[in-house]
Amino acid sequence: MLRIVDWSAKKKPSKVVTSFLARSAFPAEAEAAASAVLAAIRARGDAAVAEYVAKFEGAKLAPAQFRVSAAELKKVDAAVPTALKRAVKDAHARVLRFSKASLRAPWTMKTPRGGRAGEFYSPMDRVGVYVPGGTAPLASTSIHTVTLAKAAGVKEIVACTPAGKTGAVNPVLLYALKLAGATEVYRVGGIQAIGMMAFGTKTCRKVQKIVGPGNAYVTAAKRQVYGYVGIDQVAGPSEIAVLADGTVPAKWVAADLLSQAEHGSGWEKSLLVTQSRSFAEEVKRELLVQTETLSRKALIQRVIDRDGILFAATPTLAEGLELVNRFAPEHFEIMCRDALKLMKGVRSAGAVFAGAWTPESAGDFVAGPSHVLPTGGAANMFNGLTPDDFRRRHSFVAFTQGDLAETRRTIEAFAAVEGLDAHGRAASIRFS
Repeated sequence: MLRIVDWSAKKKPSKVVTSFLARSAFPAEAEAAASAVLAAIRARGDAAVAEYVAKFEGAKLAPAQFRVSAAELKKVDAAVPTALKRAVKDAHARVLRFSKASLRAPWTMKTPRGGRAGEFYSPMDRVGVYVPGGTAPLASTSIHTVTLAKAAGVKEIVACTPAGKTGAVNPVLLYALKLAGATEVYRVGGIQAIGMMAFGTKTCRKVQKIVGPGNAYVTAAKRQVYGYVGIDQVAGPSEIAVLADGTVPAKWVAADLLSQAEHGSGWEKSLLVTQSRSFAEEVKRELLVQTETLSRKALIQRVIDRDGILFAATPTLAEGLELVNRFAPEHFEIMCRDALKLMKGVRSAGAVFAGAWTPESAGDFVAGPSHVLPTGGAANMFNGLTPDDFRRRHSFVAFTQGDLAETRRTIEAFAAVEGLDAHGRAASIRFS
């Protein structure tokens, strides 16, 4: 059902809103499945990967067939229509430009006695990206992950994506991976892909970090391999919040809310926050009308049936913004007259889309920042994927004799308090 509720930070919490804000990142069944599959891959390598590809994806593949061959990659250009290639190239160019601009630059500062200190960066050697391909082949995710790794200078970029019963990777997705710079592509999805990249097998060498979105099982697997490899974040079903003041047409707002509800898990969340209950009613009517016209209306209905779409009326836009901050959405649209001014009050959101002409789908496909974002409330502690996630940060210090002399007593004091004699001596011995 679709509900419109009143909410105020100054009043007793609404049970409906509290329930909506609560999201479980780690379903018990996903955790258990991930644990079993990962243990099998650690023990039996490629044989276990092949077993679970057959069980969960329906393809009977020998390990030699996991990797997409150079011949297949060569043929993909001819298999993709020119208009689609143009779209992929456009998205890639924009994401690459944003990625290069966002890279942190090395920096140095002078120490008090003539030395230097600062930070510099080096790209990781080998990373893995996961590209969902179950309910929809997310060609855009190829661009929004691999492009960032390439911009960061990573030499080996491994991509895994489920290929289903046929074992054939969607040609547009494959074209996007190739264009973005993937050096190895494997037709392996789910938990088995995460295990293969995290632990390494004879077919696929271990990576240093795994990034990319996925379903609850992929998310559980990524969490469990953390420590064997680095990960970007744990992410679940897609979600969006829209703060609207009524100046943007209701049909636009409804379309934006539906853009995330159609993803397919049934656990997606869409939240409209407005100071106008009548506008909420208008958006609700429009959402129901538009749902009937969409190819994925059955999937959207699952979200509606699970109370995954909520309309909240707040006394003011400021209180509406507070509600969104508590929700900490993956995507946050500010569909208001003073969008950029209101944006200054954002504390928790994966990505912000400001103004009537910035639908979330622009960010999903072409705007520039990566669409790999924290979900399930994790936006209050995690950031979206950036090129710097594919680099190692190194701090450095280059003291002069004067710098060490000036700090010697402090070093010796801490060494004495902590009972670390050798630490203190490492400084004092240079002056003896």
